[in-house]
Amino acid sequence: MPVSRLKDIPGIGVDRMGDLADAAADPELLRLENLDTDIRPPEAALAVTRRAVDDDAANSYLPFLGQWGLRRAAVAQVRRFSGVDYGGPEACVVTAGGLSGVLNSLLALLEPGERVLLAAPIYAGLINRVRLAGGVPVFVPTRPTPDGWRLDRDAVTALRGQGIRVVLAMSPAMPTGCCFDEEDWAALAGLCRAEDAWLLYDAAMARLLFDGRPYLHPAALPGMAERTITVDSVSKQFRMIGWRVGWVVGPASIMPDIGLVGIHNVVCQVGIAMAAAEAALTCADDGVAAAVAEWQARRDRILSELDGLPVIPPAGGWSLLLDCGPFGLTGAEASKRLFERGRVAATPMDGWGPGAERYLRFVFANEPVERLADLGARVRRSLS
Repeated sequence: MPVSRLKDIPGIGVDRMGDLADAAADPELLRLENLDTDIRPPEAALAVTRRAVDDDAANSYLPFLGQWGLRRAAVAQVRRFSGVDYGGPEACVVTAGGLSGVLNSLLALLEPGERVLLAAPIYAGLINRVRLAGGVPVFVPTRPTPDGWRLDRDAVTALRGQGIRVVLAMSPAMPTGCCFDEEDWAALAGLCRAEDAWLLYDAAMARLLFDGRPYLHPAALPGMAERTITVDSVSKQFRMIGWRVGWVVGPASIMPDIGLVGIHNVVCQVGIAMAAAEAALTCADDGVAAAVAEWQARRDRILSELDGLPVIPPAGGWSLLLDCGPFGLTGAEASKRLFERGRVAATPMDGWGPGAERYLRFVFANEPVERLADLGARVRRSLS
């Protein structure tokens, strides 16, 4: 029997599907189950990584909170997108990936039993980190529409007076690709102000926006700079998954506590990767715009292939959801059929929030457009 902090924490399904796909060793199998990407990182980051292998300073535990150059660059990036100046590099703690920053922040913010709002469906890893930190997830829905996912703002407002300690928000969200607009962010910010709550903003996909959507940073909203904590990384936007570098930027009132948790959790970050992360944040061409254009083209191809099927279009990010309910299937059942009959690896959304078990996720970050050309036929053959 697991210890109590693990009893309500299931797996995320991606690892199981990835293992099945690896074992199949089938070049015809479409790998739509995980968040890898075939688009290269910035060339400047690759060059700095190669040099860092021979740099003795990169082979060090110190500084525990991250190299000063990267911390300075991360604070500057938040300033660039939000207009909020949190100060110098002391406003940043570098972490071993973005999700390490989320967990460290939750451990610094929550007393056991305090409530954390999430908009579902949402990444199971965020839900489960709330539970690991002793928090209680409280869900508000995002609703599927023909134009994409929409936050239920009335449900957010109804939580005023309900003891929300942290609003954990991701936009674009994984797995839905839901992007919060100005009214969505205003509703979430209003709840934070009414509850004296923190806004923990997972910005891992913040710039991966389709169809010309603007990037809206919640720290820019009235009264939110002092209660917004931004967590980000090089994994998604800069395509640097294996570097395992993320960061947390926020107000001086909380950053020492987040740093203290980090020192006693992972201790320090990947030394040979931090200078490369700084290069990605500061180089003239980070490749984000070109990568977004390619991912949007892949999204559009999948939407075209699945035209007429219950697919909800994402406004950003790397993935979209198929509603398996109209087929009389759960996401897990549809995933099995697709793998066996269609040679498509896709992850069911069990554990990704209330009602998510009806959905199947397709990730379009790692398969080029030409490989997606017969996806519609595969899906229809498998689920008919």
